[in-house]
Amino acid sequence: MNASDSSSGKPGVSQLLDRARQGDAAGRDELFAACRNLLHHLARAHVESAIRAKVDASDIIQETMLEAHRDFSRFQGRTEGEWIAWLRRILSRNAADFIRRYRATGKRNARREVALKGPTDDSQVPGPPEPAADDPTPSQIAIHRDHQLRMAEALTRLPPDYREVVMLRNLQRLPFDEVARQMNRSRPAAQMLWMRAIRKLQELLEE
Repeated sequence: MNASDSSSGKPGVSQLLDRARQGDAAGRDELFAACRNLLHHLARAHVESAIRAKVDASDIIQETMLEAHRDFSRFQGRTEGEWIAWLRRILSRNAADFIRRYRATGKRNARREVALKGPTDDSQVPGPPEPAADDPTPSQIAIHRDHQLRMAEALTRLPPDYREVVMLRNLQRLPFDEVARQMNRSRPAAQMLWMRAIRKLQELLEE
């Protein structure tokens, strides 16, 4: 997306950055709007993986956008990867502040924050169990540096249960036992849902 998106005719991030630096208010608004879905998914994953509770990430996103607008002149990059990395640094700082405030108020749910234990716990495994040969692998659905905005848009287009299982498994990196618990499903059902969601996500990305 460093040039115009050939499939939609939309300007790429590098073009929007140039327009924003030239004082084009519409280009600047479009630049920030293009990143809102990504920031939403990242904020939820960052915070919920730390406190094991559903949160409203809108305040974190708004604060991040305001800071990015305010400090836009300090950004020196030109590519989508550099732009996203800069936004992620701001988001991470704001999310960390949110987590500290959340814990300081004593509102965390200790039961949900206890690390899972037991013989079926796969929390130390960096990815899902070894899939069958025709199943999607973690690398196929990773949010690569050059395609983060496309991935975020595709996630937003998934049905809610598909989006939730990908969020829990691939962004929060939760073990399937915990994914199943949070979604009120059995572990096999959660794994099947995840595989269907990944296939649908791949279809959206290939459109």
